[in-house]
Formats: sequence, structure tokens, C-alpha cells
Amino acid sequence: MCFSATASFIAGVSLTAIGIATIKKAKKKSEIPFATIPILFGIQQLIEGVIWLTFKHEAPLLKQIMTYLYSGFSHGLWPIYIPLSVGILETVRLRKKILLAFTVVAACLSFYLLYFIVTRPVLAQVIGKHIVYVSPHFHVIPIMVLYISTTCISCFFSSHAFLKLFGGLALLAFIAAYIVDLTALFSVWCFFAAILSLLIYFHLDYVKPIPIARHRYNMP
Repeated sequence: MCFSATASFIAGVSLTAIGIATIKKAKKKSEIPFATIPILFGIQQLIEGVIWLTFKHEAPLLKQIMTYLYSGFSHGLWPIYIPLSVGILETVRLRKKILLAFTVVAACLSFYLLYFIVTRPVLAQVIGKHIVYVSPHFHVIPIMVLYISTTCISCFFSSHAFLKLFGGLALLAFIAAYIVDLTALFSVWCFFAAILSLLIYFHLDYVKPIPIARHRYNMP
């Protein structure tokens, strides 16, 4: 999380525990990748908790390693993981093809961002009550548009109502994070998205995913 080490560790442990329970709730193998999202967010929050500690206890090498790991999650994993996991759940052929296209674009975006993460320094700084990850290419408008498209808009092409809701709430979370603090956009957004991932547990526990449209060529 983006406010303190304590908050990050509490969120990380809670999300990891709920993530394990969420995976157990999966009724089909195709649900497992999407059900894994909370536990992945939990790991990411634990990583940020360690980053918080490195500001209080001088550990520059550990801070840099954790910063790269966090950036690997936020900029390498999520753009490709979301459309991929949504696509695995999809049963409507045309929608599945569209989600595959999103996944291909996301793979290119992830490799592009990972290239800059590896070749150029990414710095973590505390500004106000947030951790800000300093790397200019993160906020280039075309990259931001592609990032939002792969992590949020792709969900709108699912035939499952919950996934459309998840994508819509993730988009609202991005807007909220943008308003709260642009400089700490990804840290704040990851906090909101982590909380949002808790809905996956309740969805798998109480609601059986039902396709909105059964015809394979039907589109919204």
C-alpha cells in the first residue's frame, strides 16, 4: 500500500491469505488464473512494505532490488496478466479472439516497459505520504492509454458480467488515483486495485459466472 510499512504489510498478509482462499473457491481450472489475482497483489504489497522499511533503515541495495520487483509487478505483470486471465475464462469465440489481441498488445507493452526498467534506473522516493516511483517513461501518454486498455478496457469484452464490473471499477480506481496524487499514480492505484481484487473472492464464493450472451458472435 502507499501510506506506511505497517499498512503495506497488513494489506499484503491479508490479501495473500484471502488469495489462497480465493484459489480454493475456483470451481474450474479456467478460473484459477483470475482467482490468483488477490495473492499476486498481496505479494506486491509485501514488497512495497519492505521498500518502506528501507527508508528508515539504510539499505540502498535492498531498496533498489525491491523497487525493481515492485515495478516488475506494476509494469510488467499486470498489463499482460489481466487480459490473459480474462481470455482464459472466455467461452465465446469472437470475444476470445479479441481478448487474445489485447494479450498480444499487452505482451509488447510489458516487454517495452520491462526493457526500460532494466536499462534505466527506477528510483523509489517518499513524497508526502506516498512512495513515488521515478521513471519518466511510465507516464508517457500513449503508454498510459495502452496500459489502461489492457488492464481495464479489455475486461469490457468479456461475456461475464462480473468481469465487466471488475474492469469498470478498476478504471474508476485509476481515475481516483489520478485525482488523489498524479506523482504517486501507480502506487495509489495498486492500493485501490488490491482492495478491488477482494471482490473476486466473494464472486467465486457466491456467484457462478454466467455468460451474458451465449451466441458466439454476439457483441455488446
